[in-house]
Amino acid sequence: MHEAEKLNLQQIAAFLNASQTIRFEGQTQTQVYRWIEQVLCQQQYHQLGRGARGLVRRYLEKMTGRSRAQVTRLIARYKRRGKIEVLVYRRHRFPQRYTRADVELLAGVDEAPETLSGPATRRILEREYQHYGKAEYQRLASISVAHLYNLRQQPRYRERRLHYVKTRPTAVTIGERRRPDPQGQPGYLRVDSVHQGDQPGAKGVFHINAVDQVTQWQIVSASARLSETWLEPVLAAMIRQFPFRILGFHSDNGSEFINAVVARLLNKLLIEQTKSRPRHSNDNGLVETKNGAVIRKHMGYGYIHAAHAERIQQFYTADFNPYLNYHRPCAQPDVTIDEKGRSHCVYRRYQTPLETLLALPEPALYLRPGLTRAVLQRIAATRSDTEAAQRMQQAKRRLFQQLQRPANGPWK
Repeated sequence: MHEAEKLNLQQIAAFLNASQTIRFEGQTQTQVYRWIEQVLCQQQYHQLGRGARGLVRRYLEKMTGRSRAQVTRLIARYKRRGKIEVLVYRRHRFPQRYTRADVELLAGVDEAPETLSGPATRRILEREYQHYGKAEYQRLASISVAHLYNLRQQPRYRERRLHYVKTRPTAVTIGERRRPDPQGQPGYLRVDSVHQGDQPGAKGVFHINAVDQVTQWQIVSASARLSETWLEPVLAAMIRQFPFRILGFHSDNGSEFINAVVARLLNKLLIEQTKSRPRHSNDNGLVETKNGAVIRKHMGYGYIHAAHAERIQQFYTADFNPYLNYHRPCAQPDVTIDEKGRSHCVYRRYQTPLETLLALPEPALYLRPGLTRAVLQRIAATRSDTEAAQRMQQAKRRLFQQLQRPANGPWK
């Protein structure tokens, strides 16, 4: 019908009476909405009385084929906005709390320590905001561990970070066959060695890993050989780097530690020496997990010539060991004993080794002479966790640039 929107009220009433058996239908939604808008404007709908409004509504229903309820909604939309437009469907979305900048910030935090576990990373984010006062970490400081893993799956994060981690256990042997019992005291070390591979005619460097069972304070050193002559000064230097007195020395059954030279060194320092029991693989499990999660993660599996042991040792002493103990959170176990006497470990607390040490009852009793709680806290406060990790990564990149060239002439 042409110009059907221009009929007056009398013509509309006559048309409705004459077309009761006739059904009309609009072609497109846009055309229907436009025509309804023209009719309402032409009839000045907002000024009509109740009867006239009902007449116009029935006319719109007849001409468009729309239901009474739908026409009523379109009229209400016209009264609110003065026009009737086709609404574009918009899918409901929950408000986004974590921004693109937060995802990039998380990628930077993961990049420095090479992607720790979710709880450990969450602890770093809390410390960056609460302990070091960095405002950009405010939202991430309260993130749940589950949603932290969700952010790691976002495309922007994956553009920034490529993550690969796998390790293999290394079995070695040593000492008196029993498991040490520190009874909550720091100073009982778990020790292991990690070999960086060999090539024909060329030996690879060895890493010596020592971890305190209670605080997880960790000292890593490098040695060109595993013989008694090479290990004695390395072990003595490692023991001096711990902030507390060493009481126990436990390792797997390996000849590199079970020998007269190491035994003489430990006896001189009044350190108890123990070794793992047969068929008890967890006796030295703590340090073996650190071999993969720390040494293999940062030093890799590739061959490194033994001549670079001194350079690696300088990196460990100056940058790596301080980062591990002052800025890298570790899972701390809460041990419970059930009715059958079996112990169960639950990991809910993530703390740096320094935090765990200072949380012990009267930590000053275990510290070395001349070392105080304030000194350790001052060392930790010199830089934030992420800054320390970034500084360590910069030093590691410089180290690996040096490792790409032979240390003493060409290699075979």
